Amino acid sequence: MNTNTLAFLNFGRPGWGEILVVLAILVLFFGAKRLPELARSLGRSLREFKKGREEGAEPSAEGEEKENRPAKTEGANKA
Repeated sequence: MNTNTLAFLNFGRPGWGEILVVLAILVLFFGAKRLPELARSLGRSLREFKKGREEGAEPSAEGEEKENRPAKTEGANKA
């Protein structure tokens, strides 16, 4: 194949022209009034996702305390 025919397959960072085209399509599709609402909800969703991911990665302090304490038995207290 000719390298000129594969030039469109050169995926890289989008330029300003491509970004403007995508924004124009989004405005036409969703409307200018709805775009800020969508961006705000996307930001909230990403924040919640990151928060949940961080909480899942760290063991909770309560869980560690329960694991390190010896188990209490009822018979040991009645001596």
